[in-house]
Amino acid sequence: MLGLFDKSHKIKGTVVLMPKNVLDVNELNSVRSGGVGGVVSGLFGAVADVTGQVVDTATAILSRNVSFKLISATSTDAKGNGKVGKETYLEKHLPTLPTLGDRRDAYGIHFEWDANFGIPGAIYIRNYTYDEFFLVSVTLEDIPNQGTIHFVCNSWVYNFKDYDKKDRIFFANKTYLPSATPGPLVKYREEELEILRGNGTGERKEHERIYDYDVYNDLGNPDKDVKLARPVLGGSSTYPYPRRVRTGRKATKKDPKSERPASELYMPRDEKFGHLKSSDFLTYGIKSLSQTLLPSLENIFDSDLTWNEFDSFEEVRDLYEGGIKVPTDVLSDISPIPVFKEIFRSDGESVLQFPPPHVVQVSKSAWMTDDEFAREMIAGVNPNVIRLLKEVPPQSKLDPTLYGDQSSTISKEHLEINMGGVTVEEALNGQRLFILDYHDAFMPYLTRINALPTAKAYATRTILFLKDDGTLKPLAIELSKPHPSGDNLGAESKVVLPADQGVESTIWLLAKAHVIVNDSGYHQLMSHWLNTHAVTEPFIIATNRRLSVLHPIYKLLYPHYRDTININGLARNALINAGGIIEQTFLPGKYSIEMSSVVYKNWVFTDQALPADLVKRGLAVEDPSAPHGLRLVIEDYPYAVDGLEIWDAIKTWVHEYVSVYYPTNAAIQQDTELQAWWKEVVEKGHGDLKDKPWWPKLQTVEDLIQSCSIIIWTASALHAAVNFGQYPYGGYIVNRPTLARRFIPEEGTKEYDEMVKDPQKAYLRTITPKFETLIDISVIEILSRHASDEVYLGQRDNPNWTTDSKALEAFKKFGNKLAEIEGKITQRNNDPSLKSRHGPVQLPYTLLHRSSEEGMSFKGIPNSISI
Repeated sequence: MLGLFDKSHKIKGTVVLMPKNVLDVNELNSVRSGGVGGVVSGLFGAVADVTGQVVDTATAILSRNVSFKLISATSTDAKGNGKVGKETYLEKHLPTLPTLGDRRDAYGIHFEWDANFGIPGAIYIRNYTYDEFFLVSVTLEDIPNQGTIHFVCNSWVYNFKDYDKKDRIFFANKTYLPSATPGPLVKYREEELEILRGNGTGERKEHERIYDYDVYNDLGNPDKDVKLARPVLGGSSTYPYPRRVRTGRKATKKDPKSERPASELYMPRDEKFGHLKSSDFLTYGIKSLSQTLLPSLENIFDSDLTWNEFDSFEEVRDLYEGGIKVPTDVLSDISPIPVFKEIFRSDGESVLQFPPPHVVQVSKSAWMTDDEFAREMIAGVNPNVIRLLKEVPPQSKLDPTLYGDQSSTISKEHLEINMGGVTVEEALNGQRLFILDYHDAFMPYLTRINALPTAKAYATRTILFLKDDGTLKPLAIELSKPHPSGDNLGAESKVVLPADQGVESTIWLLAKAHVIVNDSGYHQLMSHWLNTHAVTEPFIIATNRRLSVLHPIYKLLYPHYRDTININGLARNALINAGGIIEQTFLPGKYSIEMSSVVYKNWVFTDQALPADLVKRGLAVEDPSAPHGLRLVIEDYPYAVDGLEIWDAIKTWVHEYVSVYYPTNAAIQQDTELQAWWKEVVEKGHGDLKDKPWWPKLQTVEDLIQSCSIIIWTASALHAAVNFGQYPYGGYIVNRPTLARRFIPEEGTKEYDEMVKDPQKAYLRTITPKFETLIDISVIEILSRHASDEVYLGQRDNPNWTTDSKALEAFKKFGNKLAEIEGKITQRNNDPSLKSRHGPVQLPYTLLHRSSEEGMSFKGIPNSISI
């Protein structure tokens, strides 16, 4: 059959790319001058120019300046490497090609080919133009005995001089274990991984694609102000931490262990999609918040200190119902930015107004109820901290030689008052008592936190009772602070019991506020940042360093890494940095990220699997006869019920996919790339915990399935559960305050009398004030939104991601299963007997509903931590 093609002939191809244009966020920042408004007005004018010129000029610019060479997967040169074909160039623009997507352009290309060349397995590409472009894909058609070959590229290609005059290489969408790689491609596969690893030296440059590790030594800025110095996180037993991408910047002058801050952090170029993603408007929005809006608002508050206090709950609601009047120049700087179009609305009177948070869209006061306070522990934005209480009083694990007696003062008598005749012993035996315990997390830092200018907080324990109707009821809150004579002398504690009348009801409401301030800080720093964003980055680095794009596990995990290094870099630059938004708006202040380092000491990779997490917290019992092999202790636990279905769907998909490539344990053990990947994850990426016995050895197929399932769960469903409810619940600051500024007043004091006279004002003087509220809700409104081009769990951004039919069929089943689960979630939310699905605020639990529309929908599970 090949005889028909013995002579050289042309293979037709199509190249899809996007020329660099001003929508690139780097460009936005570099041309920034004269305020945000000036940038944005220039931005949209430039976009129009680029759009109008692209057909006329792109072909002329690129046609003889971008070259391609085929590399054979079946024929070798004299050195045994894949034969390289003749150089060819882009040809005519193809404006009629359908389904290109926004700002994508297609070009024709032809390659010379003959039978001796064999089947193409890779392509060399050389860019001679001054500017980089984003290469989306290359498709070869009508290859004899092969048909169509797809190259899924998704990479920025810079001038070839930036690569030491070496060509960029892209591989066809075939999948090979290292040992099964066609001989002609082995050298190319290994060389590409070497480039991605780099040599570990020097300061990284924009065009580079190097993945390497470093500690968190870039959060402080001691050269600007000694108060902005922060400890290095990672590399020590005192402050262990996951690793981040290495940038190699020079050290600060005052601290040789810390890196100098940068306006733009390095990240491997393909991690920053630039103008491709509409979510870049979100990241740009956060920068604009920190660089333009917040300084402007701060000037207002500095000039009028009384303006910083809410005087009533109605005034808080004015943020959403009427707005707050601010100087015209503040809004004029930010209103043109697309991400702010729904956050900041101007009616001509310079009014700052936010969208109504979901928690108060039906009822303005239901958030105050005990039922809602308890429900949000299992269906709110931080549903994975509550645990089964196994003894009364609860015990502390803090070292008594450092912290003295930290025993709880909660007694059986405190609890049984509100247990309807059930004794504590009966409730313990019946698994009906639960605890939300932040005592040990906050107590070691509380003396330092309370020394901050406005902080006055407790470490809290909250005991809850499972009622006959399946809902939770708070029984008691313990408020503790260190002994005034020294942390080593134990805790001073008080127990507050529920009340619905008189001053006792105000004290109870304040006690709940202090619990939620603990919960808000722990959620943002540990449940959200540490346990999803930070712990995932080492897996991304190791995957790119050690697994070829041809590797099946690379193809499995790659979609779940999209934009995570990008958003983590932004966080280090504007959110979790010294003096950044998190330190300004959450209780731990300057100790925020340091506290997360202490919590990381007890992080266990295998416990991130949802079933293991539920069992560890005592909220599930292994039961082979129960759905998913677990019997839930709280049957109506929305996060767990929905989450277990998602977890099982993920693990089934991973099992079916892995089984295509690894029929035996020996295949796992003999995979050199896979073993190097896992070794590096453990010993470098999470190196401070490398000696922990719980790490899987990755010697069995089950080890691989479980580990990949945990990575995917963490990056997708777990992150969705703790992220996209932030504004719906926390946008109403009185429901989820982030700061505590006053202890509960003692009887006989002026503050106590004020509390009796005006309970609302007493509450508002205790929690987050106005300026910090505006910062907080501005940020979480952005973080709670989905981009227009988001890719959700069970979806891929390119249908040609692999050629393996079994893998494609398993992935289709995965998507269908997730759609089925969506239907089940809707059914559960419509079941009136499941009271925790809505609660008093009438807000259905949809955070683990897989699909979503653009914007703030309170649902949707993106593939990755993309915001």
